[in-house]
Amino acid sequence: MATTNTPAGDTAKSILRRGLLDENPALRQMLGLCPMLAVSTAVVNGIGMGLATTFVLVCSEVVVSLLRKCIPSSVRIPAYITIVASFVTLVMMLTKAYVPALDDALGIYLPLIVVNCIVLGRSELYASKHRPAQAALDGLGMGLGFTLVLTLMSAIRELLGAGTLLGFAVLPPFIEPMIVMVMPAGGFAVLGFLIAASVWLEKRLGKDDEPSSSRPSQSLCAACPLDCGINDPTHEDCENEDVATRLEAALDAAGKTLEERDR
Repeated sequence: MATTNTPAGDTAKSILRRGLLDENPALRQMLGLCPMLAVSTAVVNGIGMGLATTFVLVCSEVVVSLLRKCIPSSVRIPAYITIVASFVTLVMMLTKAYVPALDDALGIYLPLIVVNCIVLGRSELYASKHRPAQAALDGLGMGLGFTLVLTLMSAIRELLGAGTLLGFAVLPPFIEPMIVMVMPAGGFAVLGFLIAASVWLEKRLGKDDEPSSSRPSQSLCAACPLDCGINDPTHEDCENEDVATRLEAALDAAGKTLEERDR
């Protein structure tokens, strides 16, 4: 199971963001891929599996957090599995009673939530070390992150593979659906695209959140010996002096300074 940094002073915003983006269980930790690739051929199936997993995550993490001081470390994994299995059984009974079509579509993957690495991993890594309120937020964030990825994957695969969305025809008749999108190869392709998009988004948000004090200041650039093209791109030195030569001289000077310091 993937390890993660879980500081005790987490805020609600940081916990939710971690599950939705920074440590998304599907796009970052690569957990739960088997049910995700199997059921993401239709939006209804993706949403159903995501909500079922979210319910189990939140409930099991809260119970594990409440009992964290009572469960001996030697039997913690069997205890976690028993707790998770209880909530999975409840979900299965409710789904079979009120949404039988969804129960048939999800099939074996619904009871397999018991051994889903997302659920067991968060119980071990987070819920067993934090208060119930934090555990509930962690389960909600991880569950919503998993549900979001499932929904996006299902929408893309259903639209391109069947020409429908939520069962309604969307693509015009003259556009042939790509059958490969509802096959395993299409699932991996869409997953790769979503991983790349999440990495780009995380870097973009990281740049926006970066404090101005951590960015290079103009004073640092002004002290650089390679001022040609930095301080004033139109300076006459840019036309008469080779920048490569200036770079080599600067590197030599830096090397000599380090040698003198080592001595």
